[in-house]
Amino acid sequence: MTRTIVESKSKTAIIGFDQPFCVIGERINPTGRKKLAAELEAGDFSTVEKDALEQAACGATMLDVNAGVVYNSNPNPNETEPPLMTKMIELVQGLVDLPLCIDSSVPAALEAGLAAAHGRPLLNSVTGEEERLELVLPLVKKYNVPVVAISNDDTGISEDPDVRFEVAKKIVERAADYGIPAHDIVVDPLMMPIGAMATAGLQVFTLVRRLRDELGVNTTCGASNVSFGLPNRHGINAAFLPMAITAGMTSAIMNPVREAEMHAVRAANLLMNHDPHGAAWIKANKAPAVEGEAPAGARAGRENRRRRRG
Repeated sequence: MTRTIVESKSKTAIIGFDQPFCVIGERINPTGRKKLAAELEAGDFSTVEKDALEQAACGATMLDVNAGVVYNSNPNPNETEPPLMTKMIELVQGLVDLPLCIDSSVPAALEAGLAAAHGRPLLNSVTGEEERLELVLPLVKKYNVPVVAISNDDTGISEDPDVRFEVAKKIVERAADYGIPAHDIVVDPLMMPIGAMATAGLQVFTLVRRLRDELGVNTTCGASNVSFGLPNRHGINAAFLPMAITAGMTSAIMNPVREAEMHAVRAANLLMNHDPHGAAWIKANKAPAVEGEAPAGARAGRENRRRRRG
């Protein structure tokens, strides 16, 4: 059974077909968040601190850390992003003990994050582009970490799911050339917006099954991409996640603060028998006790006895 092991200083998370769905908290990312980007350039990490603590409290398995800020004062991310990544990794690790996903398009920032991270983080990401393969796979091997493999290459992102599968297969094979096993590859088959491509959901579900059955790899995606541009995005996301889990997806970069989406994941874990004795579902949905009031089970028992006597 394929298992991808990620670790913090003292905690281990397992991504696998027989495991609870791995929720990778997406919030520590300045992309599309102008306020956070401005704060980071100014050396203000208060939002990062808040997002780390809140996502952990809401049940994230891992936290994605992205330092992709283009500074107004220096637009060269190769110079600015590596030290920022180091600072963010050190800060987040000081606040929460969750495994991390180090997320950057700048190889030097990836290596800076790897050098600063405790345990065994997930590296995000490598693509099928030749230059990217040659830069990132040696880092994966050097630090012995798992990596997210995104199914696009030098030709771009194909709308053909068969092409995206072949790109994923290429990355797995190239990783093997470096001695990186398939269980350390987590493929992102690229979730397209359903508003732009009506078949996007069906494509991903089919791709995930193929990736599981033919390549034996774990999978992930940016879950919120599915609803981009549509109303009630969180309703769509909450429907998409259990369907993806049923198809075999084992993790997602998503917002754990959104209650509807987390309830959907927990319910899917329960229904897939990945929640032993329903413990996580019960814990998440147990109403707080009210002083002087009997436990819910006792109240239900009394009501049943009254009905039987009636």
